Amino acid sequence: MKNLTSNLNSRYFQAANQLQKRRRKRIVAYVESYDDIFFWRNVLSDFENDEREFEVMLPSRNSLSRGKKTVLMNTLGEHLGQYMIACVDADLDYLLQRKTNSSKAMLDNPFVLHTYAYSIENLQCYAPSLHNVCVMATLNDRNVFDFESYLTKYSEAVYELFVWAIWLYRQTRFSEMPLNALNNIISVDKVNVFNPDEAIERTRHQANRKVAWLQRHCPEAKGALRPLKEELAMLGLNPQNTYLYIQGHHLFDNVVGAVIDPVCNILRREREKEIKRLAGNKKQQMDNELASYQHSQCPVETMVHRNTDFRDCHAYLQIKANIERLLAKL
Repeated sequence: MKNLTSNLNSRYFQAANQLQKRRRKRIVAYVESYDDIFFWRNVLSDFENDEREFEVMLPSRNSLSRGKKTVLMNTLGEHLGQYMIACVDADLDYLLQRKTNSSKAMLDNPFVLHTYAYSIENLQCYAPSLHNVCVMATLNDRNVFDFESYLTKYSEAVYELFVWAIWLYRQTRFSEMPLNALNNIISVDKVNVFNPDEAIERTRHQANRKVAWLQRHCPEAKGALRPLKEELAMLGLNPQNTYLYIQGHHLFDNVVGAVIDPVCNILRREREKEIKRLAGNKKQQMDNELASYQHSQCPVETMVHRNTDFRDCHAYLQIKANIERLLAKL
């Protein structure tokens, strides 16, 4: 690992470009994990032209070390430059605004790109795109669930508690509400996709109860939350889009997953019933058509990870603006 950071830097890739006499300048982009390669390849492809190209890769070819810390530790400071950049999940570091060392490391280096939303999973779960994800997974275009309303109401239910979490973390008081504890409170359980409001109200009640506890136990926060909300709004967070900033794995597994799996099951059963109805008494034709349909389906989790229909999301527009600023310096 030490040899990597000693030998692979921006100047190394500059020299490699010159030796190979490339027509286009090659910029290496280090990412955190295998899933990030596809995401950042799609993002950076829009910025390739006759002058530049990107190669997206993991930070080390000599070990299996991955993750945000590995990316930043292997490429931070003098190693980054116009031929080598880092692309990472923002996590909470974007909202913490340099209150921690990891936030400073991410935000203060002009050659580090980040997601603005918590992670790529949050963008892949962008509410307006989830109907299309269901279509890709089930090949049934009937709209049976309002994902935008669901995630808006969910965001409003957990917004106040999430702002409290950011306040605590900015005070480096992580132990008073660790991320796993926050996730447990803002989970959505036993969702009825025909009436999701009941589950959201249970989540709202849990979040409000914790907010009331924090108000009693942290009176010093009085007067600080309103300006914090205004600052967070300038960064992009508001009560209707909080889901973009909570932990991505939690969002995927316990909020979106709570509804998208049953929705896709409904759509698949509906399509299978239609095939059986149209086949009538022709059993062989029905069996062939059912087999063909089942063979054509894809796991919904796979389709979420392949989702790129988030290009009008404000966080994605922030990523694009950041890339344009970076390229203007190269």
